[in-house]
Amino acid sequence: MVAYGAEQRVRLPALRAGWLTQTFVHWPFPPQAVQALLPAELVVDEYEGAAWVGLTPFVMADVRPPGVPATLPGLPTFAETNLRTYVRHRDGRDGLWFLSLEVACPVMLAARAVGAPYHPGTLSLSTSGGTVSYAGSRWLGDASYRVVVRPGDPIEPAERDVWLTSRWRAYTRRLGMLWETPVEHEPWPLAGAAVDVLEETLTTAAGLSAPAGEPVAHFSAGVRHVRLGLSRPCAPGPGRQHLGVDDTEWDSARR
Repeated sequence: MVAYGAEQRVRLPALRAGWLTQTFVHWPFPPQAVQALLPAELVVDEYEGAAWVGLTPFVMADVRPPGVPATLPGLPTFAETNLRTYVRHRDGRDGLWFLSLEVACPVMLAARAVGAPYHPGTLSLSTSGGTVSYAGSRWLGDASYRVVVRPGDPIEPAERDVWLTSRWRAYTRRLGMLWETPVEHEPWPLAGAAVDVLEETLTTAAGLSAPAGEPVAHFSAGVRHVRLGLSRPCAPGPGRQHLGVDDTEWDSARR
């Protein structure tokens, strides 16, 4: 079961920030379609028999190294949008795998050093008449998106709401190794959301088919106390353990 609150303390963060004005738009996909995009160490985490892919635009605020107060003027605030899916490592722990990360701050491209697939672009966010509008396009290539949502009332998160929004580590691959970045923040305050406009080509740019059907959407005012730990190489998972399955079943799950 995915935890609603942080699974670990990040006592020595590499970066602190706030993730604000965040929308979660999710679609179910056939697990095998998503599995084809993952490294060998990871398997798709399924909910109700489907893999889920989320488009998550938000604002990165108060970005700073540890020890620098958020009140210091001049700290960057910029838009970011992630296309992500949910995975499990061979040791059984769940996390995020980013299919792409769109960012309006070129400094964040330094995260490519641990395999984070950042793409610089022109991104915008605006609010008007009870709606929140996000848009972005890459500087290189033709991937783009436009999302307009109408946030609803706060909700008490049910199991699926938690599963779609709460993860406490991200996996990346670089230099032939899988890396893990731990994350800590307060639980997401969630609201329902109606999607008024949704146009995107990020999923097809990532190697998936265009989503079919109505998405599942949530909105959050955001979390202000995000602590990102240092990325570190993952220890090899147990040779014959993944939630009680052996290597043959693991290989089957990846097909």
